[in-house]
Amino acid sequence: MRRLPTFAALRETASGAVPGRATIHPVNRLLAALRDPGERARCVTHVAVTPPRPGLSGDWPEWTPEWVREGYANLGVERPWRHQTLAMQAAREGHAVIATSTGSGKSLALWTPVLAALDEPYQLGRIADLQTRPSALYIAPTKALAADQLAALEALFRAADVTGLQAATCDGDTPPEARRFLQSHADIIATNPDFLHFSLLPGHQRWAGALRGLRYVIVDELHAYRGVLGAHVAWVMRRLRRIARHYGADPKILAASATLSDPAGMAARLIGAEAAEVAAITEDTATRGAQTFVFWRPAPLGETAESVTPSPDADRAADAHQLSRLGRRSAAAEAARLLADLVTAGARAVVFVRSRHAAESVAIEARALLDGADARRVATYRGGYLPEERRDLEKRLRDGSLLGLVTTSALELGIDVAGLDAVLTAGWPGTVVALRQQAGRSGRAGQDGLAIWIAGADPLDCYVADHPATVLEAPLEAAVFDPANPYVMAPHLAAAAAESPLTTADAAALDPTAPGVLEELGRTGALRRRGDRWFWVLPERATDLTDLRGAGGGLVQLVEAATGEVLGTVDAGRAPAVAHPGAVYVHQGKTFLVDCLDLEGGIALMTRAKPAYRTMPLDTVAIRVVKELARAEEPSASWHFGLVDVTTQVTGYMRIRSGRLLAMLQAAAGDDSEGEPRPALAGDDRPPRADSASVDAVPLDMPSSSLRTACAWVTAPPETLAAAGLTPDTTPAALHAAEHAAIGLLPLLATCDRWDLGGLSTASHQDTAAATIFIHDAAPGGAGFARRAYTEHNALLRAVRDRLAACGCETGCPSCVQSPKCGNGNQMLSKPGALALVEALLSSRPGRPGRPGRPGRPGGPGGVPDGPGGIPDGAPTAPPDDTPHCAPGGIPDGVPDGAPAAPDGTPHGTPGGIPDGAPGGAADGVSGDATDAP
Repeated sequence: MRRLPTFAALRETASGAVPGRATIHPVNRLLAALRDPGERARCVTHVAVTPPRPGLSGDWPEWTPEWVREGYANLGVERPWRHQTLAMQAAREGHAVIATSTGSGKSLALWTPVLAALDEPYQLGRIADLQTRPSALYIAPTKALAADQLAALEALFRAADVTGLQAATCDGDTPPEARRFLQSHADIIATNPDFLHFSLLPGHQRWAGALRGLRYVIVDELHAYRGVLGAHVAWVMRRLRRIARHYGADPKILAASATLSDPAGMAARLIGAEAAEVAAITEDTATRGAQTFVFWRPAPLGETAESVTPSPDADRAADAHQLSRLGRRSAAAEAARLLADLVTAGARAVVFVRSRHAAESVAIEARALLDGADARRVATYRGGYLPEERRDLEKRLRDGSLLGLVTTSALELGIDVAGLDAVLTAGWPGTVVALRQQAGRSGRAGQDGLAIWIAGADPLDCYVADHPATVLEAPLEAAVFDPANPYVMAPHLAAAAAESPLTTADAAALDPTAPGVLEELGRTGALRRRGDRWFWVLPERATDLTDLRGAGGGLVQLVEAATGEVLGTVDAGRAPAVAHPGAVYVHQGKTFLVDCLDLEGGIALMTRAKPAYRTMPLDTVAIRVVKELARAEEPSASWHFGLVDVTTQVTGYMRIRSGRLLAMLQAAAGDDSEGEPRPALAGDDRPPRADSASVDAVPLDMPSSSLRTACAWVTAPPETLAAAGLTPDTTPAALHAAEHAAIGLLPLLATCDRWDLGGLSTASHQDTAAATIFIHDAAPGGAGFARRAYTEHNALLRAVRDRLAACGCETGCPSCVQSPKCGNGNQMLSKPGALALVEALLSSRPGRPGRPGRPGRPGGPGGVPDGPGGIPDGAPTAPPDDTPHCAPGGIPDGVPDGAPAAPDGTPHGTPGGIPDGAPGGAADGVSGDATDAP
């Protein structure tokens, strides 16, 4: 087994480390060891140290029950922090949101006023109040987090020796008899938005007792509700408040989030209230240890970092050019090495990665670098695992038998992890909000912590590595979601009408644009009007019209054919792309081949195998402009926003064979045959030997899917192309490169990542008759991201120009214009052409003389409209699959579903094209790592 040269140094710095115990390691020693030997000397590009902060205590509000004080005291909390006191008082008076750092005690601030409200009738002896038993709902994005919070609450009850309160989780896994008990006896119900949507609200009559006494609703991890999921949850909250009022209750809504730019505004938008109605507590007064935040750029390949002589600032461009020629290890490969170092030192560490496949491959590589005993202390935690597997991993992480965990956002929204020595984030996690939250999990409970962000080769990663102020000083992004999206609104209005007949005034109170959508639902026959009330008249359940997570038709079970064991699940909409016949699936280091996919039966059968290749889906897509909703004329281009139709079909898949890949999987399975090469690094960027890799294509006949979504597009007239020095032969490559860079950098302006978006560029599109770049959302009706690209297009262009100009490569690289999900294999790209094009688009020289700028709707001033007033014809009721988009003659950019969770990283190609070779290429499955649908 290979050993890293840093092991000896690490063991010396880890004196006192005891297996199974959460030993606290000095941050400076860990970081010094990670930087040794010299080949890593230049990996650290920036270090920011946040000094320790003394806490500022507050007082328990006078209305706090004595048993609550005693319980927290027995758990070690004698007095609350000042921000907790302020939050408790605000929650006592009305809607409130607490947005303080990770580990600042938000749960205490939320639960104390809730417990006081539940305890009040008992203290006052009001029999009438006891007949309408007060209750509370706790809503988390995932089942795991709800269970985790309930466990903490039960610990408080034990510490206070209280037995009178009934608290329980209720979700899709709860048996019917347990649900019946909770409907009559529960004081606190911990659940998720999916259960509210699919079960509690449609069957609200069975929950009448709990709804009648509903005093508080806690919405945890508020920042998770963005994009399409945020829009759906906003409607679930509106429906919940409406039904509660139906039973005479008017619950206060309490929300919590670690990091938000406008917590009061977002909370108000989510629950359908005015921002002035929500009190926001944002000042953190808890004790905090020093935190060291490190920006880490992997060492170049083929040459040690020391051989590149440091130069003064004036020569940085030359340095960058020299390093760009060498190439670098991927962020995943570097994370595996650093995790192995930390585990060897006995340090507790979590690695956050972007995809499920990356989680599996990083864990495999880290274990390959460790001895047997230490290797067993590294595991993977991701969505798609069975609940039993996830609960076991959570237990092992808490008790210290696991030291290293590689995870997606499933852990971030799954359990409360404390006492970590280090947190590693491989690649840009999508937003500054997400990066700060992940980093905040290191050094909790007053300890010092080490957080390392490892830059990948993506343009956004490189931009952030060159501009650390983007993370350290820039304001947090605004959370983007659009409840007015008619694709989201329509099924929820239908569900509301099914729950209780809906008046036009009710609909207008839920959203100002809702009456128009009601009329459209009436025209389609889904609703029927009697007087001023609308009724649901179809035999189907209205709530089945939509899936909050954008799964697109439910889940497909992944089953091992030989044993019948269910290995995981995949969204039905994504199954043709990631669970097609012949796809490679990786689960806890084991590999399987998919034998058959039955979409109607919801099952994919697979067989254990050791294929010497990975798979990537191929597809074709057509895109058509349906309706232009806004236009902004610029001197050199015309920007548009509207609806487009995208039709996608998976037509085959690529098999990428590599001797290194086979060796890695054999080693993970314990097969170390003599003569086989040693395991490769996870996500290794080095090109394979010419004789060790080959590619072939396998055709498939899969059903097509259609998506109508929001899109921003820019058309460049011939004058602008000429000003950029582009010819008919060079224009397509320039457009393609500019499209890649724009999609890669849009997350700077919106709470999305490139996997939430799709794009296409073409020298002449049939609907625009001009050179066009499209950037569209990957969800029906849109998620708000394409709209942001339209409204902030000049800021986006400037960021693209700066990134292209700063990159030291000559023709284009992953740091500027290459995309990890390009369906064209990153062929036909011109970085110089893209830079010239963007400069021309930003130029004041008119591309269309005589046409003044006039942003807004065609024919009038104003910004982007809030959304169409009705349901577009042919609107789908559930998201289609997330395969990439490609119009005939255009250049595709892959698209996953609109769920906020990380995608699986499956690269895409076009029929007969060249696979993109992106890390995470195995068709291991699914996006939506944080999803726990009932």
